[in-house]
Amino acid sequence: MIFAIDWVAVSSIATAAATLVLALATFASVRSANRAARAAERSLLAGLRPLLAPTRPDDPPQKVGVMDDRWFQIPGGGGVAEATDDAVYLAIAVRNVGSGIAVLHGWHLDPELGTGATEHPPVEGFRRLSRDLYIAAGESGFWQGAFRDPQKPGFAAPRAAVEEPKRFSLDILYGDHELGQRSITRFAMTPREDGRWLATVSRHWNVDRPDPR
Repeated sequence: MIFAIDWVAVSSIATAAATLVLALATFASVRSANRAARAAERSLLAGLRPLLAPTRPDDPPQKVGVMDDRWFQIPGGGGVAEATDDAVYLAIAVRNVGSGIAVLHGWHLDPELGTGATEHPPVEGFRRLSRDLYIAAGESGFWQGAFRDPQKPGFAAPRAAVEEPKRFSLDILYGDHELGQRSITRFAMTPREDGRWLATVSRHWNVDRPDPR
């Protein structure tokens, strides 16, 4: 028995198979390129990412001035907390241990430091700094803030914490120099017997990217 070969059908099947192979190869190539692009983007962003920590105890003091012509010396590893009838002045000496420039945006004070607190306040509730503070990668700088209206409800508790004095927390909001990759670092301010304040870090949070915890 002689079978006739339908060369048109064979040609169509071969063309379809070749098209399928090409499509699979193209899909694999695009997927690989996307993975490479995401890896390159993550590497670039990591190179711009700042991370704040207290300065070391042997770092030089930071000189900080405020708008009403008051000046403070912040020792390495420490902070400043001072209260008057009209204002509460706060400052921390910080070091950027990340690989990108840190731009400080805002802050939030909790006069009742909770040792079990694992969440940061809503970003919308942070007090905005009157000016952006920049800290280069690997360099030391400072954060500063103040309460200036004794008539507002948020003035009395911070003033009482400073005057007592007792331990309280400061959450600082910051990001990279493109104003992205925002993070929050929680500093604890602890009074010492000599009247100075010790600044330590208890937690970091990611704002604009997934938090691993």
